[in-house]
Amino acid sequence: MAPEQTALLQGTLDLLILKSLALDQMHGLGIARRVEQITGGTFQVKPGSLFPALHRMEEEGWVTSAWGESENNRRAKYYRLTKAGRRQLETESERWSRISLAIAQALASS
Repeated sequence: MAPEQTALLQGTLDLLILKSLALDQMHGLGIARRVEQITGGTFQVKPGSLFPALHRMEEEGWVTSAWGESENNRRAKYYRLTKAGRRQLETESERWSRISLAIAQALASS
């Protein structure tokens, strides 16, 4: 049985994109596939959300991009984390850890 699809909370998409790029550069479709993989299929990122987020992250200096060839010999834009992007990933990860702990505590209280 496939996991139920969940809407992304504000700020979650940035964290998932940064996390997806932490190991290596990827093109947009690869990032979308990686997000789905690392969330166990809970989140699916559509191009209409992914590419504006990548563009904004590029403007913030968190990612850089360059054109290259995909695994099926098509032209694709590859995204890579910058040092600022790695710092942002760390900041966002810590923030989401605090948020998820607080929510878990709130749900556990009577």
